[in-house]
Amino acid sequence: MIKRIAKEIKDEVLAKAKAGEKVRSLADQYGISDRTIYGWLRQNTGEEVVSVLKYNKLKRENEELKRLVGELTLGMTIGKKN
Repeated sequence: MIKRIAKEIKDEVLAKAKAGEKVRSLADQYGISDRTIYGWLRQNTGEEVVSVLKYNKLKRENEELKRLVGELTLGMTIGKKN
């Protein structure tokens, strides 16, 4: 069964999410799926919405790649000196 949500509620939730309130908190507060809220945000902005968890994972991966590039660069520099 599809639950209809009033436009006023949707607008209120979107405004709070854009103001920085956590989507999970809003979902619990309004009894709406967090996936629904992320979908609204995506429709509203026309951009891909990245969750905080996904952002943190990407950030860690980026830091690991930077570390590996640094090690490889250092290894190549040392190799050229020998």
